[in-house]
Amino acid sequence: MKNAGYWIQNLCLCKHPEGGYFRETYAAKDAIGVCCLGSGYDGPRPVSTAIYFLLPGNEFSAFHRLRSDEIWHHYDGSSLTIHMLVQDGGYRKIRMGLDYKNGEQPQVLIPAGVWFAAHVNNKDSFTLSGCTVAPGFNFRDFELGRRDELVKKYPEYKQLIVQLTCS
Repeated sequence: MKNAGYWIQNLCLCKHPEGGYFRETYAAKDAIGVCCLGSGYDGPRPVSTAIYFLLPGNEFSAFHRLRSDEIWHHYDGSSLTIHMLVQDGGYRKIRMGLDYKNGEQPQVLIPAGVWFAAHVNNKDSFTLSGCTVAPGFNFRDFELGRRDELVKKYPEYKQLIVQLTCS
């Protein structure tokens, strides 16, 4: 039976700043110039990028946001819950996994600019997923959420924010 350690070792995954482990597997050779990107980009970006992302059951992916859309794909392990704090002050919760009849989705879109965090639903397991970003990912477009700022903006979700932020 494959566990988190098996995938971390065999896929050569490294620690990610938001929590979990990752490795970039694809960056398109074609790029989109600043003139064609939306506001806020400081240089060209690959058309698309992809990574493996593994989250052990005892960790969480802390609230963060990207300047680009991101699609998560479930590969192995337990289902995962993704929490999204949307710009209008609303909240969405999606279960990503392979049990479609029980409300899980094998693929989840996180729109650009949305604060989101995730945790594994079975703490004794892990989730192996893939993440595709378009326009392509660049750490300059990644923002880790600050607990105090998120609580101020979304006070009704304080307990969740405290649980899924580092500071």
